[in-house]
Amino acid sequence: MLLLSARPAPTRARATRLLPALALALGLLVLVGLVSVAVGTRSVPLDTVWRALTDPSSSFDDTVVLSRVPRTVLGLLSGAALATAGVIMQGLTRNPLGDPGLLGIGAGSAAAIVTGLAFFGVGSGQERVWLALPGALVAVVAVFALGSGRRGVTPVRLVLAGAVVTAVLSAYIQAVTLTHPEAFDSYRFWVVGSLAGRDPALIVETLPYLVAGFVLALVLPSSLNALALGDDTATALGATVGRTRLVGALATALLCAGSTAAVGPIAFIGLAVPHVVRLLTGADHRWLLPFSAVGGAVLLVSADVLGRVVASPGELQVGVVTAFLGAPVLLLAVRRMRGAE
Repeated sequence: MLLLSARPAPTRARATRLLPALALALGLLVLVGLVSVAVGTRSVPLDTVWRALTDPSSSFDDTVVLSRVPRTVLGLLSGAALATAGVIMQGLTRNPLGDPGLLGIGAGSAAAIVTGLAFFGVGSGQERVWLALPGALVAVVAVFALGSGRRGVTPVRLVLAGAVVTAVLSAYIQAVTLTHPEAFDSYRFWVVGSLAGRDPALIVETLPYLVAGFVLALVLPSSLNALALGDDTATALGATVGRTRLVGALATALLCAGSTAAVGPIAFIGLAVPHVVRLLTGADHRWLLPFSAVGGAVLLVSADVLGRVVASPGELQVGVVTAFLGAPVLLLAVRRMRGAE
């Protein structure tokens, strides 16, 4: 397995170079958000968008703009959450192909939602939030239980346990959806991942989980930098390896459960964004995490806008667009692994 390495650079020189870049990224984030509320079946000029947001009236254009705001906010939050979770997973497992799926989080959320749909008649709209979170947490606990040994949790054990849990849960999902057609009909639309038609109330309902996940992520950068040097070196540097993995897994579960419950399981954001950002920031998680959060938000909302433009007057679901955009990045990651070997 290729291990991610930490190559610290002089802090002041790096800050001088990266702070302006972060400001530009935040500016791009605002621009993408404005474009997202401007583009659709009825396109609205950007100056009208800005006026509608700063001084709304009862005009038709303003109503259209304001109706698109919840979709954009949901996309920004979910993209930032998935990319942040991807950085944490790659740091915890020291695996450049790591993403939240390695801990079975997506499969756990999906299994819980399918169970609710098939056996309890729940799982639509806001109810998904209350199903996805415990499903994700149970999957994480199962992965850590299976991945623990005499020498504690290691990256290899964690990855293998995640693959086992994901395979078992995927088989369960297939068995349930094949025997319950009504659950399959709802599940097949949810599993692709989309920002269209989401209830604005989902923002309020998922926000506590996402905020809790982001707060936990804030305490991890230094520990993840130490962990990249190996468990023994991290311990010698004063990092608590077990606690770092536990906090990281909890942060990942909260971020992924919240975003998955809101918009469905969207692939490649957690995998692709850290790789692209790492080309700019290097492996220092103090910069990698904030840049990836902004990059994930920009990528998800941009993919949503692209899906609306390409298939106008209809639209492609954002999960389909991110899959097409993420495939080249996955190939790049594999080529870099082969080059490093």
